[in-house]
Amino acid sequence: MKTNTSVLTQLKATLLVCGTLFLASCGGNSSESGGTGSDLTGSIQIDGSSTVFPITEAVAEEFRAEAPDVKVTVGVSGTGGGFKKFVRGEIDINNSSRSIKEEEAKQAQENNISYLELSVTYDGLTVVVHPENNWATSMTVEELKKIWEPAAQGKIKRWNQIRPEWPNEEIHLFGAGVESGTYDYFTEAVVGKSHASRGDYTASEDDNVLVQGVSTDKNGLGFFGYAYYLENKDKLKAITIDDQNDANGKGAIMPSVETVKNGTYAPLSRPLFIYVNSKAAARPEVVKFINFYLDNASELSSEVGYIPLPAEELQKQKQKFNDFVTGLKK
Repeated sequence: MKTNTSVLTQLKATLLVCGTLFLASCGGNSSESGGTGSDLTGSIQIDGSSTVFPITEAVAEEFRAEAPDVKVTVGVSGTGGGFKKFVRGEIDINNSSRSIKEEEAKQAQENNISYLELSVTYDGLTVVVHPENNWATSMTVEELKKIWEPAAQGKIKRWNQIRPEWPNEEIHLFGAGVESGTYDYFTEAVVGKSHASRGDYTASEDDNVLVQGVSTDKNGLGFFGYAYYLENKDKLKAITIDDQNDANGKGAIMPSVETVKNGTYAPLSRPLFIYVNSKAAARPEVVKFINFYLDNASELSSEVGYIPLPAEELQKQKQKFNDFVTGLKK
């Protein structure tokens, strides 16, 4: 899913280019960010999470105006698929909707791959139904577990098995594929164990496929990142989630910028990450890109439907990255 380029964005890109040319004409440079954009060349390979894709792609589009001779490629193979490439040193940056797993970290170590994790934005996993679904307006975490846990396969098939007053019609499930960090997070938060769920559902690492599935099926139920819901809210309906296991719970909560930020949308609020290969971080075009990413993450997160990190947290992430780069030079 790519963001539409508005007139405002085009003007912003023009101003960025003009600013870069002005600095170059004055002989200015920025060692912290890897030099001026106009003097950079090379390529940056990015893959991984479809959830993180919208913001990274938005950053890449803006960065092309800042550094037109740097080729930035952003793929989508799911968090797990991206990590498979990342730990082999095949990509520079992995978009991730979860932290790296122990076995992935071990593989990276075996391949002499070191890296840095950076938080870039917040997300609220959104549970959605078809707009014509007028019964499932709210669900508890326990009800979601009853639907998605491994024991439900072949047994929990109809809406009235969740609540007797709901229709005696089949539930058609759509969810993240097993290579997706969204799948890992959802199963851990809802089922109670990462990577544990029923297998008889329509699965995809591409959230657009899930959007299409639920939006064309009155009995569809699915989950994916908040940005994909916002982009398609004219053809989807989000439901409120009630975490009855939370002693400080506030009842049924709708995902929103406010509820994700203040933590009341539990347990489906989460941070999103990028992972940077240390060898890539030694290259000036990557240093420039990461600093540009963190400088613009707040604005672009909002534009593509995610929840920005607080300014002080983004500054901590930038300092963390620049300390990492400095350490590589020693």
